[in-house]
Amino acid sequence: MNFHKIILILAFLPFSSSLISQEISVNNIKEDISFLASDKLKGRGTSSPEELLAAKYISGKFKSAGLKAFSNSYLKSFTYKKNTNPHDTSTLGIKEKTANNVIGFLDNKAPYTIVIGAHYDHLGLGQDHNSLEANPDGKIHNGADDNASGTAGVIALANYFAKNKKTEPFNLLFICFSGEELGLLGSKKYCENPDVELSKINYMINMDMIGRLNDSTKKLMIYGVGTSPVWVPLIDSLKTNFSIKKDSSGIGPSDQTSFYLKDIPVLHFFTGQHSEYHKPSDDIEKINFKGEVDVLNYIISIVEKTHKYPKLQFTKTRNPESSKSGFKITMGVMPDYTFEGPGMRVDGVTDGKPAFKAGVKKGDVFKKLGDFEIKDVQGYMKALSNHKKGDTVKLEILRGNEVKLLDVTF
Repeated sequence: MNFHKIILILAFLPFSSSLISQEISVNNIKEDISFLASDKLKGRGTSSPEELLAAKYISGKFKSAGLKAFSNSYLKSFTYKKNTNPHDTSTLGIKEKTANNVIGFLDNKAPYTIVIGAHYDHLGLGQDHNSLEANPDGKIHNGADDNASGTAGVIALANYFAKNKKTEPFNLLFICFSGEELGLLGSKKYCENPDVELSKINYMINMDMIGRLNDSTKKLMIYGVGTSPVWVPLIDSLKTNFSIKKDSSGIGPSDQTSFYLKDIPVLHFFTGQHSEYHKPSDDIEKINFKGEVDVLNYIISIVEKTHKYPKLQFTKTRNPESSKSGFKITMGVMPDYTFEGPGMRVDGVTDGKPAFKAGVKKGDVFKKLGDFEIKDVQGYMKALSNHKKGDTVKLEILRGNEVKLLDVTF
């Protein structure tokens, strides 16, 4: 995880990719994104044959880098049931599906492990109701930025660290997750059945949409800086040409959330929203390859800086209100998107929010809110949309085998 002691200079000089090993190259990033975001892969929809082609491609890259495979395979399958039709709240007849996370391990015989991850799935042919295109069905959503860019980043960092001949103080676990677009399914499933004991994970770095750096503003967003007291002073100590925007919350709409909910410090890197988000127009022509290389070298500098610390201390953060929800109220819970129902199981509760004040706990299953039955996450969202600030309603939950009624005030 060293890169030739150059990081020692970075505390005194402006950040520049020219100071860092050039093992991470524009050509390699372009090669990986070109394959992953090609029409041949038809948008890498979760559980699709084309997503499996992407998984095998990533596996080949991990093997070439010399990473270790667990159980003789880089693929780790998981099953799920997911109703992708928001207009149908029935859970009857939904078939169980199988998807694969892709995992490679760099074993440095160290006591603790760093996870570096990104999701490799996308929206396929636009039939899962996540597309923002007016008429998406049948159109290939290549997802060059979301998230072929992050996947290429994992591959590049795997090669970089695996070929680094210096002794590292941590092991590294590289994971490309499936099912992120359906609700963080792959990372959630992985954290329920990890290959490395969760208490032995030092921290997790996530990359989601790192391919559209603006050359004028150089804006780079880093989420999760409040999840360890180390993050902010460490980041502030690095001189850089990036315009860094920091956000403290460990919870957000990507896979770092699953690790944060297991009390693991996280950082999530993101170069910004754009008009092609979740549309067929998110294509490779708009990727800033040089900008992505700069982002990856910056991530290397952060990882290197953590070498001087023992295992990072975890801290809980306040969770942001979703800017996408459109709801006038919030309950303050993180749904468990992998729960197969009926009902909606709670994966996290935000301090001070209505659910917390009402006594909701992690693991509770929402069954009914006011007059509205809750069969799944979509049913919960629909029930929430029918209430307003100031309302006090009955929330029916299942806690273990016991049904409880709680009063929730919005």
